[in-house]
Amino acid sequence: MTQFRIPFRNLVALVLLLVGGLFLSGCDAAGAPETPSEQAVSVRVSGVTGGQAQEITLRFSGIVRSTQRATLTFQVGGALKERAVELGEKVAAGDVLARVYNPALEPARDSAGARLDELNTQYDQAKREWERSTRLRKSGVISEQNLEQIAASRDALKASVATARAELVEASQMLQESLLRAPFAGRVEALLVEKDEFVAAGQPVIRLSSTKGKEVEIRVPAYLLAHVSVGQEVPVWSVQNRNDAPVIGSVVEIAQAGAIRGELHSILVSLPVKTLEPGEPVEVGITPIHQSAITVPLLSVVRNAGGITVFRVRNGVARRVPIDVERVVGERVVVRAGELKPGDQVVYAGITRLVDGDAVEVR
Repeated sequence: MTQFRIPFRNLVALVLLLVGGLFLSGCDAAGAPETPSEQAVSVRVSGVTGGQAQEITLRFSGIVRSTQRATLTFQVGGALKERAVELGEKVAAGDVLARVYNPALEPARDSAGARLDELNTQYDQAKREWERSTRLRKSGVISEQNLEQIAASRDALKASVATARAELVEASQMLQESLLRAPFAGRVEALLVEKDEFVAAGQPVIRLSSTKGKEVEIRVPAYLLAHVSVGQEVPVWSVQNRNDAPVIGSVVEIAQAGAIRGELHSILVSLPVKTLEPGEPVEVGITPIHQSAITVPLLSVVRNAGGITVFRVRNGVARRVPIDVERVVGERVVVRAGELKPGDQVVYAGITRLVDGDAVEVR
């Protein structure tokens, strides 16, 4: 059997000729005037596909927590002599939560107070001495040099009084730091130190959380960061009550993508008041949205003297819409975004009988 081989260049030319023939299948004669027909033309239409498309909602687990929370510590070390609250108890701002005993705090405050009293007395004496010396200098009893020495001694005592006053304030503040007070109204989440146990300065003692706001933090792959935005609403499901309708939360913070491969990134979601409770396990839904290319049927594309167009049908009337073709994919043509929108109806059968503005009957 004799085999015929077609050169590659001739094969490409043949494909282009076939595609061009499809484009020309609905052409009007070049330069021929178009006159809309009074009778409706029977046509078949197909939808324009593409645009935004939502994928399956992905769920990420997290734990509900209070928006305002704090781990409280003492600024001084000592033995925990008093704990005025219990686990889960509600407290008001300024309430005393605990107290430590440090034997050096009260003596340090008393010593600073006594030192300040002593220096105040010396300073008062130095002022009176300078006033007397000033009068004697006018009488010529003492020299100018002696007067200057007395004034210098007075000023030095004045500076010492200021230093002693600052030391008293510091000692008094350190004594106040032996009391642990609630910085805001809330609920005691955890008690981390037992009574009579030694507490070092800066050691966590009590964890407090506010009851005013709640949030949940989830960690997601980097590619999902492009599918959420601050202020976006997302569904939040309770793990304990899966049959309940989801609570609608709002994204308040989004972490920046890092350079570490496989690293998860935080997204913070604010929850409505009086919905989920702190400590409750939940799942937050994120729906990725991707942009797909806009396509039309290959048979709907028409080439005429004005360029490449399609007939779009709206309200029973067909109108020419110019398009820019990017490529042919199977039986559809990918076009650039222009006048056509996803969901528009374009004619793919009956084009040869159409002119711009014709009334159509869709079959």
